[in-house]
Amino acid sequence: MGVKQLSVFLENKSGRLADVTRALAQANINIRALSIADTIDYGLLRLIVDNPERARAALTDAGFTVALTEVLAIEVPDKPGGLANIIDILAKEGINIEYMYAFVGRSGEHAIVIFRIERVDEAVPILREKGVRILTGEELQSL
Repeated sequence: MGVKQLSVFLENKSGRLADVTRALAQANINIRALSIADTIDYGLLRLIVDNPERARAALTDAGFTVALTEVLAIEVPDKPGGLANIIDILAKEGINIEYMYAFVGRSGEHAIVIFRIERVDEAVPILREKGVRILTGEELQSL
């Protein structure tokens, strides 16, 4: 139901991000969204790509440690309070948001936000009941 996200662990040194993007380019992988967080010793690059399985193989072959996780791509009304409403729905149900980041595309009058949340199987029907649209991987790629 969710979208596959790649998490790539990088040494925190010059050129490692370039190595990732080059490996993906050589495998003809298109990056749709990304987020990077760093510490003193390493970085964690999170990616939404057009072909997660092929991207994982390309990055693994290039020597990177890669994990695939499920995230939700949620349409958020592109107006003041749109994001707050989605977060309130989850908070009222006691569902924790582990992290989130924005997607570069737009779907009509909505922004797309990538959410990593706990208890996904419980959260999805609650969000849908409240009228929240959750995009599939295929829908995300077509934007």
